[in-house]
Amino acid sequence: MRAMWKGSISFGLVNIPVRMYSAVEDKGVHFNQLHAVCHTPIKLQKVCPHCQVEVEAREIVRGYEVHDGQYVVITDEEWEQFQGSLSRTVDLLRFVKLAEIDPVFFNRTYFLEPAETGEKAYRLLTKAMEETGMVGIANITIRSKTALAALRVYQTGLVLETMYYPDEIRPFHHLHIPAGDPAEKELAVAVTLINSLTEPFQPEHYIDKRREGILALIEEKVAEEQQVVRAPSPGGEAVADLLAALEASLKAREEEKVRS
Repeated sequence: MRAMWKGSISFGLVNIPVRMYSAVEDKGVHFNQLHAVCHTPIKLQKVCPHCQVEVEAREIVRGYEVHDGQYVVITDEEWEQFQGSLSRTVDLLRFVKLAEIDPVFFNRTYFLEPAETGEKAYRLLTKAMEETGMVGIANITIRSKTALAALRVYQTGLVLETMYYPDEIRPFHHLHIPAGDPAEKELAVAVTLINSLTEPFQPEHYIDKRREGILALIEEKVAEEQQVVRAPSPGGEAVADLLAALEASLKAREEEKVRS
């Protein structure tokens, strides 16, 4: 794995150099959007609908919408003053019990590995947190974004959980939640059902059946070579390919008119 961040954990007067790695990877099945006529990948372009032109990066500014269609523009110079110095430190602010943090606050998990010079201090902090059962609350800056974070023991080391700030959690009381207690007999049956399905959490028991099904379908199509389409190669064939694509599009349009 490649470290995505290098810095240190600030614990009192002790600095523990660490490397950070993403703890999870996206294994979702992702698709490209192809033109159905020629199977060329579609380009997503930034276009101004008012000027009806493609817009270059240098012509784009930051705008914050204050009312419908009304924006406040923030210049690069104004934006820079809020970037501040990019801290390379996990600043531990205080320690709390993990059970006191509702999971709704957790955002993303990162593994922390000690640098060679910080192994002893890293092990000391891990052991101390393990014995006290505490979680460290910290501030950290990742990719120019400051985040609240929780430092906790995971297996034999430490992980960092980035967290949402309290004002980022939507209020739950706006929802309509029915009041009142259920009938005792119904409650007893529900509790019995829960108890019958209760077991220690074993993550290996759970798989993404939808993803496995999609991958199996893709493998079947790859095995049947006629199911694999090819995008036109750039170069000498481009004009012919373009002409064929235009003719096919025109034919499809004419067929649509006949059907309508």
